Amino acid sequence: MGETSSGKGDGLNRIRAIAMDVDGVLTDGGTWWGPNGEEWKRFCFADIMGVSLARRAGLELALISGENSPLVDRYAEKMHIRHVAKGCRDKAGALRDFASATGIGLAEICYVGDDINDLPAIQIAGFSASPANAARDVLACVNFTSKFTGGNGAVRELIDTLFAARGLDSMTVFSRSSDH
Repeated sequence: MGETSSGKGDGLNRIRAIAMDVDGVLTDGGTWWGPNGEEWKRFCFADIMGVSLARRAGLELALISGENSPLVDRYAEKMHIRHVAKGCRDKAGALRDFASATGIGLAEICYVGDDINDLPAIQIAGFSASPANAARDVLACVNFTSKFTGGNGAVRELIDTLFAARGLDSMTVFSRSSDH
C-alpha cells in the first residue's frame, strides 16, 4: 500500500468524501489530439472500480479539474459523480463549494491532486493524497502518496487504504446496491 506521512494517516477514519483532480490523478496526464480536433484521455479500470466502490460505500465524490474538457463530464456521468468543477482556477474555492453543497466539513474530505495548482485544495482538506509521480511540492505535503502513478491505480489504492482503515472489505462493499 501507499505511504502515509508520519502521524497524518489517522485522518482516514473520518473521511466522508473524496474530491479528485482529473488529469494526472485519474489519467496519466497525457492527452491525445486527433487531426480533426478530437481529444482523448486514458482512464484506468482499477481506478474506475475504486471510484465505483467508494460510491457504493456511501462516500460523496467530486471532480475538480483545471481543464474544461467534455471528457470530465463524460467520466462524471459514467461514474454518477454529481459534483463537478471544470476549468477551475481556484481549486480551494471549488472544494469549499463542494463541502457546502454536501454539508460535509473540510476535515472530512480527502483531496487528491498531483500538481502545484492543487496545493491550495490539498492544504485545506482534512486528508490529502497524490499519485507517486506528483510534483515534488505536492509530494512534500500530502498525507498519503500512492505507490502507483496517476491514471494507473493510484485512486484505487487510496480507496483500498481508506477501506482498510475502516475495516471494510472491498467485496462486501461491491455487493452493496450501487444506487448511492
